[in-house]
Order: sequence, then C-alpha cells, then structure tokens
Amino acid sequence: MKPLKRKAYEAALEPMQIELAAMARWLQHSGRRLAVLFEGRDTAGKGGAIQAFAEHLNPRQCHVVALPKPSDRESGQWYFQRYVTHLPAAGEIALFDRSWYNRAGVESVMGYATPAQVDTFLAQVPAFERQLVDDGILLFKYWLGCDQAQQETRFAERLHDPLKRWKLSPVDVAARTRYGDYTRARDTMLRATHTEHAPWTLVDFNDQRRGRLTLIRDLLDRLPDCHVDAPPLRFPRLRRKPEPERYEVLPPLPPFKD
Repeated sequence: MKPLKRKAYEAALEPMQIELAAMARWLQHSGRRLAVLFEGRDTAGKGGAIQAFAEHLNPRQCHVVALPKPSDRESGQWYFQRYVTHLPAAGEIALFDRSWYNRAGVESVMGYATPAQVDTFLAQVPAFERQLVDDGILLFKYWLGCDQAQQETRFAERLHDPLKRWKLSPVDVAARTRYGDYTRARDTMLRATHTEHAPWTLVDFNDQRRGRLTLIRDLLDRLPDCHVDAPPLRFPRLRRKPEPERYEVLPPLPPFKD
C-alpha cells in the first residue's frame, strides 16, 4: 500500500477532528472521563498520533501525560501511584504518552525492573484496570507497531535532524538490537493484560498518517452516541468601530523581516 499523501491525509483527518471536538463537548456535558494509552515501538509515532488527537481540543480539558524517569521517592511508591494522580476527572481527557505499561516494556527488556517485579505487575494490572473501568473511566489501550527497517530509518532521521535529535536517547540506541526482545515482551504483556474489560488494539504505524487515521476512527466508532448540541451563543455586533492596538508604556518588537 502506497504511503498516504498529505493532502488526502488532511482531508480525512479534519472531519474526525470535528468528531473529537463533539466528543469533548459530550464528555463535559455528561461528566464522563476518557483515558487513552499510547504504547508501542520506539519511533512508531505516538507523539504524532497524540498531536493529531489533541490538536483542536481545549488543553484545559485534554491533558497529555508524558512522565519522566521516576524520582527516588516515586521508585519507593506503589508502582501505579504516580499514574493515578494523572487520571482524568469528570469531563476530562488524559492521553498517556506511554503509561504504567513501561514496566512490561522498556523496564522489562532493559533490566530496569526485576523479573519478579514484572510478573507482579502483569498479575496486578487487570485488577487495577477493572477498578478504573468499573468506576466509569472510558479506557482505550493502543499499541503502535512498525517494522524494524522502518524503525531504523526513523532513528537515522532523528540522528541527523537537529529538530528531532532530542527524541533519540541512549536507551533508544541500546534498544536497536533488542527488537526481538521487545516483541517477546509485548506478546507476554498482551497475553496477560488483553482483557474483556480493557482490551488492547494493535495499529500498524509503518505509514504514520494511515496509522493516526485508523486509531482515531477506531476510538470514535467505539464510543457511545456523543451528540450534544453546542450551546447557543449570542454574538452581537460591536457598538463602535473596532479599535487598533495601542502601545504607550513599552514599544513592541519590530516585525520579523523575511
């Protein structure tokens, strides 16, 4: 299948983003809570998918959760504790750019967690997610995949592009030779945590534009009826001629010259 061209991608994405805006209005109206987990291969495109999802949503309502390495104090907490504080409140959306599943992925493969800790996590997470769902949270779990050849191409782009260089870490470099290990860790995770109440959905992200559209369409199709009419808003004409901006205390910067 040929890569999706930008023009076709944007034409397909726009109506979905309108549906996402309607979904956000429904969440506020109903008080429901939405949590979406974005997991997957390094370079698969989690950040771009989250950006496409949240681009036209109110950032006060839609929060992106991308946690750094745990502090010493957090390392001594119950494992799920630091993630619980980022779960959505009524009417909110939380988009997790990696989540508690770090323990079954990078922590497992790179040896940051012991096998016993990983086994405990895999045993506990179905019950943890059952509590979230039973409490009314709409929980969606997506795993974004790409071939190793595609991953290598994207790693090289990050290495040579100064605007993407921050995305390439020593852990990413070390992980390049562990593609098969990550596959086995993923499959172990899926067998333990793909449940009826919190199922996984796998999405092919070899073509990132197609992947974003596939993911967003899947999520929208699995939601209940989200139609809520936008509240009427009066927008009367100004009673005076519009005023130009004025600067009296400090001058503004001069315009950029191209």
